[in-house]
Amino acid sequence: MTDAAVIGGVGQVLTEDEVTAFIGSVLAGAGLEGRSVCVIVPDATRSCPLPLLLKAVTEALKNSQVTILVALGTHAEMTPDQLREHLGGDYPNVINHEWWKPDTFADLGTISPDRVGEISDEMLRDEVPVRLNRAVVEHDVALVVGPVFPHEVVGFSGGNKYFFPGVAGQEVIDFSHWLGALITSANIIGTPGVTPVRALIDEAAALIPAEKLALSVVAQSGTDALHAVAFGDTISSWRAAAEISAQTHVRYLEHPVRRVVSVMPPKYADIWTAAKGFYKVEPIVADGGEVILYAPHVTELAAMHPEIEEIGYHCRDYFIGQWDKFRDLHWGVLAHSTHLRGAGTWDPVNGEHLRVRVTLATGIPEDVVRRANLGYLDPATVDLAEYESDPETFVVPNAGETLYRLQ
Repeated sequence: MTDAAVIGGVGQVLTEDEVTAFIGSVLAGAGLEGRSVCVIVPDATRSCPLPLLLKAVTEALKNSQVTILVALGTHAEMTPDQLREHLGGDYPNVINHEWWKPDTFADLGTISPDRVGEISDEMLRDEVPVRLNRAVVEHDVALVVGPVFPHEVVGFSGGNKYFFPGVAGQEVIDFSHWLGALITSANIIGTPGVTPVRALIDEAAALIPAEKLALSVVAQSGTDALHAVAFGDTISSWRAAAEISAQTHVRYLEHPVRRVVSVMPPKYADIWTAAKGFYKVEPIVADGGEVILYAPHVTELAAMHPEIEEIGYHCRDYFIGQWDKFRDLHWGVLAHSTHLRGAGTWDPVNGEHLRVRVTLATGIPEDVVRRANLGYLDPATVDLAEYESDPETFVVPNAGETLYRLQ
């Protein structure tokens, strides 16, 4: 691992020419000419000026064989029209990460139970099979291009997370997300440095035979501008960007608030993704308070994971206390459930007690919302101006990327 090359920083806004020149320069010096390069990019749930970045990358790699792989994790497949808009044009050799197809993957080996126990401080001790999209394995170089933000499972997103879970098999996805759930979102989100989940991801990434590089960017949330770009291997580049993100994407309040209204942008198409509006504000909500996810455009809980409608949303201890009942379900779905429901307790006598109420003001039918153990609010009755004038309510526009904490 070497130090990353960085342009920009906290409080800076880069011009398109500066970004393009920097990318051209660092890739020209990376020894990529004539080599095959798999460029891994985010899907549309992550904001960054991807058309600008991809244009600069493909120009710099014009003498290389390039495949663009969209890191869906377990999100919905992007259509050709969506890809064209997302990437900024028609590119050859663009593929979705088809996580639902077994032949998508190459087997890289396993992480041993002893190593898992060491990484997780014995919270878990299982062998983890490591499967990865074979396109990464079949290229000489894997180049990650994407943003870094505070993240509810790993601490800060980006870097090797674009491999795991971005283009990974279900086993690593489930295992890493459940490890994050055991730690809890409130305790891991925005945590600097190498968290246990980051250590697990890095352990899996060490099995990738391709050279691993990254252009890790720090985006100005809600715009197409960038504060910084870091280039290097996937660890040093991520580390440099995460340090800037920690000073850019974390805001502090002096006192807890009774209610937060998170206004979710259209890029979050279901609650599976729009739940970020809860993760990023949970730390500032007073005990017994409420988070309202305002997203009239959202009409379903999870497009790709309908089982969440039957499981519902519950705190971590609800699942741990009834583990025999839930252990055979996808741990990633259980993790999503706990992350949205937040802190709480459960025991067989007193049942479930949750620290914060979660209310959906969406296009999802009321019976579906309530059956999933969430509160319902008709979005047509929401007056954002009225909430903004309420001293006990904190309204977050363009929610989902900036983390809010108490001083």
